[in-house]
Amino acid sequence: MKIHIIGCSGSGKTYLAKALSKKYNIPHYDLDNIQWDNDTEGYGIKMPIEKRTELLNNILKNDNWIIEGVYYAWVGKCFEDADKIYVLDIPKRVYTYRIIKRAIKRKLGLEKGKKETLKSVYNLLKWTDTFQNKNMVEIKKILSAYPQKLFG
Repeated sequence: MKIHIIGCSGSGKTYLAKALSKKYNIPHYDLDNIQWDNDTEGYGIKMPIEKRTELLNNILKNDNWIIEGVYYAWVGKCFEDADKIYVLDIPKRVYTYRIIKRAIKRKLGLEKGKKETLKSVYNLLKWTDTFQNKNMVEIKKILSAYPQKLFG
């Protein structure tokens, strides 16, 4: 089974991916780990496009996968190959709460994750608003080509 989960930051993509991974015993992959070079010291350093493409293609070669992320412009093959596509489109108050809660947990060491600053959390909230108001519209247009695969 091949599942793609897309939605804004704080929409529950990782939560759903982990739950489905456990239920179906399928590995899940976070596209953030392909988009961003987490081996660097800095925050927000992108993976070289060639490396990103190679990593994604290696995942897509598998018979089963769960891929989750906000990305859509460079993951067209994921949408084509997926058996199911979950679109998580949630209200602003929900994703705002979740992003802030996650940042606080990370700051307190209760949850692993990126080394966010107050400024990066603020920028993420602004970016997520834009994603919901602009990118989600574009994503829904793209995914309208796959109505039999859509959930959510």
